[in-house]
Amino acid sequence: GLGFNIVGGTDQQYVSNDNSIYVSRIKKDGAAYLDGRLQEGDKILAVNGKELKDLRHKDAVELFRNAGCDVSLKIQHRLQPQNGPVGHRGNGESGGLPLAAILVPGLALAAAAVWILLRYRQRM
Repeated sequence: GLGFNIVGGTDQQYVSNDNSIYVSRIKKDGAAYLDGRLQEGDKILAVNGKELKDLRHKDAVELFRNAGCDVSLKIQHRLQPQNGPVGHRGNGESGGLPLAAILVPGLALAAAAVWILLRYRQRM
């Protein structure tokens, strides 16, 4: 197998008002676990180019069972917000501030403090 379990579908909604298929469990030492890209909670959008939109759970399971040896998944990674329910973000975007948004102002403040300290010492 592919090394993971799925939940969801038109007949077994995992998320209210959402018929999507989600990864519920990654099996330790299975193919998905060893690959490392798929995570529990990810939404699976397509298998080998076939969209999983509006499928019953058992039909989605059949798609995975018949996927073959080389399997291509289109997924939407789960977001992990600090507070609140689990959400999703498409297009591989990551959340939060870029590191530069924190470091650049911090370094500017540190440089200004050093400059003030040196000027103060020169006057003494």
